[in-house]
Amino acid sequence: MGVDAQQPLIIVSNRGPAQFDRGPDGERTLSRGGGGLVTALSGLVKDRHALWIASAMTDEDVAVTEENQGRPIDVNLNGVDYRVLMVESDQAAYDRFYNVIANPILWFIQHYLWDLSNAPDIRRDEIEAWYEGYEVVNEDIANCVISQIEDREDPLVMLHDYHLYTTPAKIRAARPDALLHHFVHIPWTQPDSWRVLPTPIREAIFNGLLANDIIGFHTHSYCTNFLACCQRLMGYEVDFDDLTVLHPGGRTMVRAYPLSIDSDRLERAVHSERVAEIEKEILARRREHLILRVDRADLSKNVLRGFTAFDTFLTDHPEFREKVTFVAHLQPSRQDVPEYREYLERIEALVAVVNHRHGTTDWMPIDLRIYDDFDEAVARYKHCDLLMVNAIFDGMNLVAKEAPVINVRDGVLMLSENTGSHEELKEFALTVNPFDIQEQADVIYRALTMSPEERRERAEGLKEIIHSRTPADWIEDQVGDIGLVRQDRERV
Repeated sequence: MGVDAQQPLIIVSNRGPAQFDRGPDGERTLSRGGGGLVTALSGLVKDRHALWIASAMTDEDVAVTEENQGRPIDVNLNGVDYRVLMVESDQAAYDRFYNVIANPILWFIQHYLWDLSNAPDIRRDEIEAWYEGYEVVNEDIANCVISQIEDREDPLVMLHDYHLYTTPAKIRAARPDALLHHFVHIPWTQPDSWRVLPTPIREAIFNGLLANDIIGFHTHSYCTNFLACCQRLMGYEVDFDDLTVLHPGGRTMVRAYPLSIDSDRLERAVHSERVAEIEKEILARRREHLILRVDRADLSKNVLRGFTAFDTFLTDHPEFREKVTFVAHLQPSRQDVPEYREYLERIEALVAVVNHRHGTTDWMPIDLRIYDDFDEAVARYKHCDLLMVNAIFDGMNLVAKEAPVINVRDGVLMLSENTGSHEELKEFALTVNPFDIQEQADVIYRALTMSPEERRERAEGLKEIIHSRTPADWIEDQVGDIGLVRQDRERV
């Protein structure tokens, strides 16, 4: 039994599907929220008339919310109707919530990014940021949810990601009958990584999440890591076979729901006039081999080691001089966080060194493009010979799924063993340890010298696996498990 289409449904995330701004002409503009979450949930929103609650991200979001006196607003984006309710939090509290706790503290923990001999230092500022920032924003979101389900029987609330770990417990305290489901889109790390947090904060995170009926992750390994944390850090009883946790508040299911890509959006882009124009330019300028990466300029994406591996490859194999170009599309990310600003500066400096060391008057080995252009990325997806995905850790990494389905050259996928997508694609990808630079250099050589037969076999295998699931499957798997929870409740 799934969830009835008429069943009241609320989706909750930090960033919502719609964002209001002011254009250069002073007119109000409406754009779709960034990230894959909006795409993944659009089918659910369309079929079940959901209300989407999210933080007000811009001054114009706040203005729209105030104009509507805190009531939901209806917007249409790319043919999908959304009911959106934006929650305004105190600006100082939101800054602490987002820029101190969510990023970098939680993000760094969940991607193993802390250099523990130097950071983090948990001082009064960080502790105050938890209580006066993270908890305040989670309280604001929870209160909004509670107000919207006040007159609903057995309401269903589906929460998303690491910004809202304590929201479920706040909702549960007010509405014990609510069905709560929480999907975490980033990795869940092993127990010891969480010990950097003060015990009260760590316990608030786990008890907050365990207030859900179901917690979802991209992979089975993240599920087992979460169970191990509940067992070792919280002392709760866990079942690694049934993937459940028994705790003072009841029983929580932990499940893996691997997210797939929006093939329809890709197909529309592939056949657009702009992509066709970009393709002409690529084909006119391409060398014998094209290596590609498409990422945010995030520490977790491991860009520096990827470029160092390419540098090593060119040193080891000078016969590829002037025959290969490495194009890197990097979207600037979190430039208000010092570590991210420094990282992007180090990337640019390394590219300059590699290009100076190996380049010639008419050949630049690395073509670094620091901006976000989906059409340009799609055009290069089609024509790359090697896609590099060497993330340190990554919840899923949809780039590893997007490029293979539209590539026309039997391009090879280099894939970090620490990405969520590796659990599905490892049979046909070339697996790398993201810390082993020499291995990555050797894999570049292997990919560019691979026989046409092996390239074709791997490319076809990747396409078959990726096409076997859609975002709708991701949703339906979750909805099916929610139905099981509802059945269990009805038996009691």
